[in-house]
Amino acid sequence: METPVIYGLLLPFVGTSLGAACVFFLKKGLGDRVQRGLTGFASGVMVAASIWSLLIPAMEQSAGAGAWAFLPAAVGFWAGVLFLLGLDHLIPHLHQRSQQAEGPRTRLGRSTMMVLAVTLHNIPEGMAVGVVYAGFLAREGQITMTAALALSLGIAIQNFPEGAIISMPLRSEGVNKARAFAGGVLSGAVEPLGALLTILAAGLVVPALPYLLSFAAGAMLYVVVEELIPEMSQGEHSNVGTLAFALGFTLMMALDVALG
Repeated sequence: METPVIYGLLLPFVGTSLGAACVFFLKKGLGDRVQRGLTGFASGVMVAASIWSLLIPAMEQSAGAGAWAFLPAAVGFWAGVLFLLGLDHLIPHLHQRSQQAEGPRTRLGRSTMMVLAVTLHNIPEGMAVGVVYAGFLAREGQITMTAALALSLGIAIQNFPEGAIISMPLRSEGVNKARAFAGGVLSGAVEPLGALLTILAAGLVVPALPYLLSFAAGAMLYVVVEELIPEMSQGEHSNVGTLAFALGFTLMMALDVALG
């Protein structure tokens, strides 16, 4: 595997780890408005990445089908949505600002389930990065190294606040700094692993690339709509999350167009 690809796969994980390290430098937890803003920013990045980096390339690669070029994207999109829906019901997890866990009943502690919640929505991000680099390695003309790098960079930028969003609340739950940092890092470790597995899968079935691109998009948008948007809209000052969403969307769009 080419060295730039390895760096690209690790970049989002580095972003998460750096964000989790905030637990060593910030004495107070993140305020509600800050958390809503960071969540909105992450949502905007994920939505823009789903459109420009995943769904549009999926349809471009199916352009030979004419009027039916949307079909692989639609099928893959729904497969991604249903996949995350299944994980949502199979994995016990606890969202930020929620008192009731989702998924099957479990004896896992609150802090563990908070880490699982972030890990759950990091899965499609890892898949997204992996499938874009798989497209580059397959020498698909629509996906260049700079386009893949743009996605890695965008997700790494939004992973920085995500790392802080998981490590700081763990600290406020009474977890020591080292364990809070480890929780944030572990939540992001699934991304390079998911990316690598996706590259291997796409390498075996290159014609499935449009389906895999849109699969990752569907999974990411499921996370945004089911988890992130409700979190950024809770309580007062919900306009903070909305403006941060617009900022994240604009940044990811600009990265993809400028570097793609």
